[in-house]
This record gives sequence, C-alpha cells and structure tokens, in this order.
Amino acid sequence: MKKLNEKGFTLIELLVVIAIIGLLSTLAVVSLGNARQKARDARRLSDLKQLQTALELYYTDQTAYPAGAGVTLGDQAGNYACLDSGGWDAIATCASPYMGQVPADPLSTQNYVYTAASSSYSITATLETTMNGLEDGITLSPSGIAD
Repeated sequence: MKKLNEKGFTLIELLVVIAIIGLLSTLAVVSLGNARQKARDARRLSDLKQLQTALELYYTDQTAYPAGAGVTLGDQAGNYACLDSGGWDAIATCASPYMGQVPADPLSTQNYVYTAASSSYSITATLETTMNGLEDGITLSPSGIAD
C-alpha cells in the first residue's frame, strides 16, 4: 500500500521537466549557429576594410592597383597571400609588404576574389546573413562596400 506522505516526483513531472530542458537546449543551439554566422560576416566586413586600406596605400605609392583578374585572395595554397610592391604574392617571397598576410574568408568553401581594371578594383565576397543593410554577394571597390 502507498503512503500518502511519500516524497518524490511522478513520471509525468519528470517527463515535463525533460521536455522543457530539451526545448531550451534546442533553442540555445539554434541561437549559437546564428551568432556564428554573424561573427563570420563581421569578420568578412573587417577583412574587406583592411584590404581597402592596403590597396589605397599601394595605389598612393604605385599610382595603380595591383594587376589581376579573378585572383583568389588568401587561398589555402599560400598563393596571393601577401601584397607587396610587386602586387599579389606568396608569403615566402613577400618583400616590403603593404599587407603581410592577406585574409582568407572564414569559411574554407568561400573565397575573396580580386579583379583590377585600370584605376579601379573590385573584391567580391558572400555574406551568410544580412548585416548593416548588406546581404548575399557584396563587392568592395575604391568607393566602399556595396551589394
């Protein structure tokens, strides 16, 4: 026979608590994924601003932007990972750099792509979320970052 003053939890109470914990942990994981995407996008925008500064310094000294069409910047093989007085170069041969280590996209499946045209250039990148009114494919040029 069961005593009425026994202490403990019923099966229903335990199941409700487990369901609530599961729901809260799911929400935390989803929020963490969004925060990671936004952090990578913030890094992309920061990288592009650093590239813009280095390219403007290069242009001031060389009176032209580095030559190149469809150049993958900061690629994993080490090509085009440095900007020196001769243009884009590998880190091993980089002398007097304007940018000693060209940043690579935070995701290994995406790249920054540089193209120069006489007195202008463009660097394309892809955002994962909407940030500062920018979304999807963005382009850096001497006038700034735009969609």
